[in-house]
Parts: sequence; C-alpha cells; structure tokens
Amino acid sequence: MNTKNKQPEHMKRPTFYGVLLVAVWLTIFMAADCMAVRVKDIASLQGVRNNQLLGYGLVTGLNGTGDDMKKSRFTLQSVYNMIVRNGVTISPDNINDIKLKNIAAVMVTAQLTPFARPGSTIDVLVSSIGDAKSLAGGTLLMTPLHGADNQVYAVAQGPLAIGAFSFGGKAAQAQKNHPNAGTIPGGAIVESTVPVALGENGQLVYQLSNADFTTANNMAEVINANFGPETAFPLDSGAVRINIPTQLQDNTVQFIASIESLDVQADSRAKVVVNERTGTIVMGKDVRLSTVAVSHGNLSLIIKENTDVVQPNPLGAGQTAATPNTNIAISEEPGQLVLIDMKEGVTIGEIATALNAIGATPRDLIAIFQAIKASGSMNGELVIL
Repeated sequence: MNTKNKQPEHMKRPTFYGVLLVAVWLTIFMAADCMAVRVKDIASLQGVRNNQLLGYGLVTGLNGTGDDMKKSRFTLQSVYNMIVRNGVTISPDNINDIKLKNIAAVMVTAQLTPFARPGSTIDVLVSSIGDAKSLAGGTLLMTPLHGADNQVYAVAQGPLAIGAFSFGGKAAQAQKNHPNAGTIPGGAIVESTVPVALGENGQLVYQLSNADFTTANNMAEVINANFGPETAFPLDSGAVRINIPTQLQDNTVQFIASIESLDVQADSRAKVVVNERTGTIVMGKDVRLSTVAVSHGNLSLIIKENTDVVQPNPLGAGQTAATPNTNIAISEEPGQLVLIDMKEGVTIGEIATALNAIGATPRDLIAIFQAIKASGSMNGELVIL
C-alpha cells in the first residue's frame, strides 16, 4: 500500500483545531461563574473624559512633495495670508505668482485629556487635505487647536514623525505605510483647560462601559459593604450614583481611589461573535445550546462554458457557426447527522468538540451557528460582524 501522500488524521483540519485551542484557553480563563474585576476597569466617572480638538495649519520644509498651488487654491490662499501676517508685502493681484512645492495644507487633531493643566503637552495627529505626495521631513507651523465651542485650548507646532516613505518616477514608485499623515509626540502645548466638577453636591456618578443591570447592582452592593449602607445606588443598567461620606468629602481623590480598587463581579449577556470575512469565532462562557441535531455536508458546483464550432458540408450553402456549450458538475459529500445533547449546561470546549465531530471548519461553523440560532436552540445572542 502506498502511504506517501496519505495525511495523518490529526492534520486533516488544522484550521479548526486552531479554533478549538482558542476555545480551550477561553474555557480555562472563564472557569469561574463571574469574573472579579476592579471598578476602574469596568466604569468611569461621569464628566471625566477626553475632549476633541481640531485645527488647520501648514506644513513646510517638504522636498518638492507639497500641494500643487494651481490645484489646491486654499493652500495658496493660506500661504499668502501667512506671508502677509509676517510683514511681507505682496499685491493680491500677484497671488498667482506664488509657486511653491514644499508646503502642504493639513488638518491637526488632538485629544485634550481631563485635568490637563496649562503648560502641559499632548500628542497631535497631522493629516494632509490637499494633493501633497508626502509630508516626510516637514515641520508644522504654529496652529491653534479649537474645541467644539470654538475656543483655543492648545497650540501645536514641531517636526513631523511620519514612519513612511514614498519615492518614484514616471515608470515606477515605491511606498511604505501612509506618507500623508504623521504625528508630533507632545507637539501641542495646552493653553486652557476644561473645568471638571469632581464630587459636586457630595456625589459621584460612575458610568459602566458595558451597561448591565446585574453588574450595576453588584457594584453598588460592594461599595455599600465597604463604606456603609446607602452609599451607592444603581440608577439604571449603565450608571451608579455614590454619596461621598461626610468624613471623606474634603479628600475626594482618596475616596475615588478606594472605590476604583474594589473588586466587582462583572456579568454580561451570553454572546457568540462571528466574523465572516476572517472566519473568526468567539463564544462567551455563558452560551448554552438546547438539544439539537446538525446535518452537515459540502456541496461543490462547477460550471464550465465551452464554444463548439459547427461548419457546413464541403461545397454546402451553410455558414460556419459557434454554438455555446455549458457543462455543469455537482458533487456533494455525504452529510452526517450528529445529536448534540446539552441539557445540563456545557463549556466552550464541549461545544467545539461536538461540532468538530461533523468536520466543520470555522467558516462552516458560522453557517451552523446561524442555523442553530434561527431554530431557537441557542440561548444567547449571535453577533455577525
């Protein structure tokens, strides 16, 4: 018997066994009914958040890769205004005589962190809005950054870090990453801050990252157990109100630090998340399946289009004609009917083992989970990305 080309049994479905390995690891990490996590990892103080900043500026010092002044008229106007503000006299009638290739118009964005003080620095992101080929080697000129209220909160300036390149000629071009966007670490100086009312009226409100009534109630119970009854009260599934004890109202920071270090039993809905583009499947620890039978088989459909040439008899009056010919071949592997009995509860590893019995690949599993959910046998939410 020739066994050179015969694959071992354990190598027939390597892709699915990779998914099975992930499922086993998830089962190990989710062995407990509920996972205890810190308050700071599942909730944040209401009103303590980042604020978006935006500005329009110019990047100079480019090596002939800037905006085309004939096409990007807003860049030309910006350069003219900058030159005039710096004391250079140019007639408005001669604005079209400005021909520069080392300047690009950009949009500058940043995140103003909470409790940032005037004089501290924040990172900025610079993106080209014209037809510049690359921002490599450029320097951002002083650019005011405005908030949603149109007030200036920071000023950005400095050399760009691109991490990309783009070179080439008429016949070929080489490019790595995106040369039309870059960053300036610590490139903006904070000029004004957004006031945060911390502990106003002796109360704090924590917002849960993932709204859940059970988690909110557990959080309130843990806080009351450590700081006394009536300290915390769940407002709804996404927020918990906390009354600051009288003896700690003068030291709100210490009280917040104590709250955020508490361990809470976080709960969540049972979900199965699948991504059809990548074949990725993630199953939550609380997913349960009722007794269900799954039949699975692979169907192959092959269609071939051929053209047959028909010629008339010698010295005949007919004409040469082309006749299309379609061949269809269908092959289907025999399906297997597998009974999956899961009345007493099941782990992720058991689900993967049961579905592995019918030889399902990750992409097959997506269709199987959709069908199981449609049949009403899945106790959980199916999310398709």
